[in-house]
Amino acid sequence: MKIAFAADHAGFPLRERVLAEVRALGHEAVDCGSPVPVAGDDYPDVALAVARAIVEGRAERGVLVCGSGVGACIAANKVPGIRACMCHDSFSARQGVEDDDMNVLCLGARVVGEELAAELVRAFLEARFSNAERHRRRVEKVKAMEGRVIR
Repeated sequence: MKIAFAADHAGFPLRERVLAEVRALGHEAVDCGSPVPVAGDDYPDVALAVARAIVEGRAERGVLVCGSGVGACIAANKVPGIRACMCHDSFSARQGVEDDDMNVLCLGARVVGEELAAELVRAFLEARFSNAERHRRRVEKVKAMEGRVIR
């Protein structure tokens, strides 16, 4: 599977560990970020780069890292077709894929350490959408929400 990855300046400490885990699991890393920390690498920019790689078909899933995971998650979810979740536990990282067809894992470098990040990446990438009728129905409802303007 092709996995889009990017980290903003605050997420950079997890960069190498996350990329190594993606590759160790046999996936191709599509690096959408800077190879060195850049102060201007803001979470909306890296989130858009990863989201764009997924919606354009250059990657099937993505991993985003910022300081807390929150900003990257908020920004990524603004892109139609992206279902990003911030996870700090392996159950959520796995279940988010199995039940909700999550396609972007968001991590906080100031919240999780390297080994927990690797565990979360493994849970996320090893999981598959269950395709159960109730889960398909719910994901379709989420997709139907995209693009609607609510006033």
